[in-house]
Amino acid sequence: MSFFKRLLGKAEEASAKPAAQESYKGFDIVATPQSDGGQYRLHGTISKQVDGEVKQHVLIRADLFPDTKQCAEVTLRKAKQVIDEQGDRLLG
Repeated sequence: MSFFKRLLGKAEEASAKPAAQESYKGFDIVATPQSDGGQYRLHGTISKQVDGEVKQHVLIRADLFPDTKQCAEVTLRKAKQVIDEQGDRLLG
């Protein structure tokens, strides 16, 4: 049945509860693995306060993991890599 949900664009919702959080170089990273067919998709947010306003970037990748712990660890690592590569340009 999940095949048809994805085919019709009804992907399962991201977990409401963060699996991991970390601050890195002034950015806040929140890993929220997304359930997908019995596995978990890399999903999280990168945010930073800029001029009194919180700006946010949603990080989603095709990578799937067997459990939320492993997915959260990789999400944090990928987010740090994106921050290192793009810095403040990430937030537009």
